[in-house]
Amino acid sequence: MTTSVHDGAKRPLLLVTGASGYIGGRLMRALHDAGARVRCMARRPDELRDRAPDGVEVVYGDVLEPASLPTALAGVDTAYFLIHAMATPRDFAREECEGARSFAQAALAARVGRIIYLGGLGSDKGLSAHLSSRHEVGRILRDSGVPTIELRASVILGSGSLSFELVRALVERLPVMLIPRWVRTRTQPIAIGDVIAYLAAAAEVPVDGSVVVEIGGSDRVSYLDLMREYASQRGLRRTFIPVPLLTPGLSGRWLGLVTPVYARVGKKLIDGVRNETVVTSTIAAELFPGIVPLGMRDSIAQALTNEDREIAETRWSDARSSIGRTQPWGGRSLGSRRVDSRHVHVEHPPAVAFKAIERIGGTTGWYFADWLWRLRGLLDLVAGGAGMRRGRRDPETLHPGDAVDFWRVEAIERGRLLRLRPEMKLPGRAWLQFEVTPSATGSVIRQTAMFEPRGLLGLLYWYGLYPVHGLIFGGMLRGIARAAEK
Repeated sequence: MTTSVHDGAKRPLLLVTGASGYIGGRLMRALHDAGARVRCMARRPDELRDRAPDGVEVVYGDVLEPASLPTALAGVDTAYFLIHAMATPRDFAREECEGARSFAQAALAARVGRIIYLGGLGSDKGLSAHLSSRHEVGRILRDSGVPTIELRASVILGSGSLSFELVRALVERLPVMLIPRWVRTRTQPIAIGDVIAYLAAAAEVPVDGSVVVEIGGSDRVSYLDLMREYASQRGLRRTFIPVPLLTPGLSGRWLGLVTPVYARVGKKLIDGVRNETVVTSTIAAELFPGIVPLGMRDSIAQALTNEDREIAETRWSDARSSIGRTQPWGGRSLGSRRVDSRHVHVEHPPAVAFKAIERIGGTTGWYFADWLWRLRGLLDLVAGGAGMRRGRRDPETLHPGDAVDFWRVEAIERGRLLRLRPEMKLPGRAWLQFEVTPSATGSVIRQTAMFEPRGLLGLLYWYGLYPVHGLIFGGMLRGIARAAEK
């Protein structure tokens, strides 16, 4: 449970709104890790408290409920406004402006020293409804009487960001793509790490009054360039065919079919790609000389590398406002990965419960339908893989790098975590992870199967075998629970 910081009363207090979302969540952690006093405002504070670092204060607040704002803003020196309503089924532009006015008025009354806002790049003429709303919110904040730094960015490249996930979904799922003219619109993508660096530094940059700061990476490219570079780094061969008639409106509706989790925001987002979004001023370099943004290639490479270390720590879909219709079949989608997770309770402490997990494979077997595991090993052997012949080094204990049949131990924290990586032939990459956490009456064992499909074949493999995997993994978890209770 998080608590207020009591030992740093002289340090400035920073308020982060939107901390349950992609940008806000990462900013919250970055500010906390840098030693700042951080307070987060959320509509559902209980949900955020479980994810916030120790020492971060979490309070209730809703910009559409002005009465909730004075308490959240009390004593705040700098407030980050990272709220948007693009996914609302109502008039998102009206809600965004209404929320910005309420927040600005409350910040002025609370004598907040500075507001920092992340908006969107683009000239003020001929903007889409989405970008026009972004600019209008910035104007409302700048005109509020509270000094405001409005950072304007285009496509944000980072594992979990909406723009990156849209590019990923299209390239991963479609070997052949019809590309309309707007796909050649220029943009200036920026890495998520650079965005967080600008936001964090903006709290202390010496500026009088309000200012608009355009930020972007070192490359000006098209959306087609982004898709080609992503395909190249993922080793995917893709064909792009130009077509003249696919409008942004039609593209948005089509996007909702190809990437259904984004259906609610697809049309609004795609409608904005007709606007060129590039940096036109040098003020970012003047105010933030210590930040040298990455280029497109390095930004994409960094995003993919970060996913190799962990599933993205926050994602745009963490925010409730981004949730579209649910799609339980096939598990959850986290970036390029498909995730099937389940848990069971046992009446033993974690150290005892983990012993059953650590004995998995080899002579112990897989706790359910061992004949199916042997069949899968035989098929793998025929395909040139390791099969099930290797067994395991020791029947009781595991260490990083140990072989477990056709799996390899990637990580183990005895009594808490075991992560296995398969060395069988697969159209993608996979992991099987077990976590044990204490509960009031024993332990909770969580089993998570993760798969990163490679292209269309990988997707067909995951969804085609999903019922079988559900049967096997569900039976395995129940078997582990029974073994832990013995």
